[in-house]
Amino acid sequence: MTVLPINPRIVVLGAGAWGTAIALSITRAGRHAVLWAHTPDLAREIINAGENRQFLPGFPLLDTITVTADDESIARADILFSVIPSEFLRPTMARLRTHMHTGQVLVSATKGVENGTFLRMTQVIASSIAETGLTLPIGALSGPSFAREVAEGQPTVVTVAFDDHAVAALVQREISSESLRLYTSADIIGVELGGALKNVIAIAAGVAAGIGLGHNSTAGLITRGIAEITRLAVACGGRRETLAGLSGLGDLVLTCTGDLSRNRTVGMELGQGRKLPEILASLGGKVAEGVLTTRAALGLARQHRIEMPITEQMELILEQGKDPREAIRDLMLRPGKHEH
Repeated sequence: MTVLPINPRIVVLGAGAWGTAIALSITRAGRHAVLWAHTPDLAREIINAGENRQFLPGFPLLDTITVTADDESIARADILFSVIPSEFLRPTMARLRTHMHTGQVLVSATKGVENGTFLRMTQVIASSIAETGLTLPIGALSGPSFAREVAEGQPTVVTVAFDDHAVAALVQREISSESLRLYTSADIIGVELGGALKNVIAIAAGVAAGIGLGHNSTAGLITRGIAEITRLAVACGGRRETLAGLSGLGDLVLTCTGDLSRNRTVGMELGQGRKLPEILASLGGKVAEGVLTTRAALGLARQHRIEMPITEQMELILEQGKDPREAIRDLMLRPGKHEH
């Protein structure tokens, strides 16, 4: 049974936009947060500026947030939030795992699937720390949540999933506030895959907007997108109803339609004829997880013999430079199907 102390110490691993927004939100729940940056230079830059100018400018960090690059800070945490980009998660866990210990709770807030292994982020974390013989309660936080709006304190509703409902309820209790409402779930698979795969569909929605298509096309992509996400999540052991909730349909609608979506922005620029390396370079170090997730999602789908036509077309655009208009045309000309 996991028992947390009163006023648990909370460390957020990853000082990007999302990690910084989570730290700011934690302070609104009346908690102190430690924001761990992967390099001393980044930590020093944030401390000196009093805000995260590189990743989330315009939001002063209060005295209730401590910024550090000291790995020892991990050992003093009761709750760890992992917000490390998917491509850096495994090496970062290898670096930090010796500072973790029994009694801690770890929440993954990264949305992605690891290339090569096709593991979800909680699985990557579990497999990494298991090399030290350690097992921790590891769960996932996901839902419709742009970092900037969370940082602004706009009302946001997300899902936190753990195998053990009691642990999910502990996290829910500790970080819920008037601006962040958490629902609990036991479906880690569905919550994680919904959050990861929606980024791929958001690229497709951006492509459609970029080539000048209208609301009909976006609505069709969202609806068929949630269908293929659900097929894969259920095949992997997730629950269909989870994908109809916050971490599935809710997050998908936000990311496919919101102007703050980096994945949608990447798709729009592809639709307007820009090349992928140029687009990624223009993000200024920020990550569009859907670009990396596309290939991994298809690898996972092939393992389970699941058809994902939208994702397949996005891979052709991203990996082989297929013309976006041709990709949309090929989707429209697929053989007729029964909807359900």
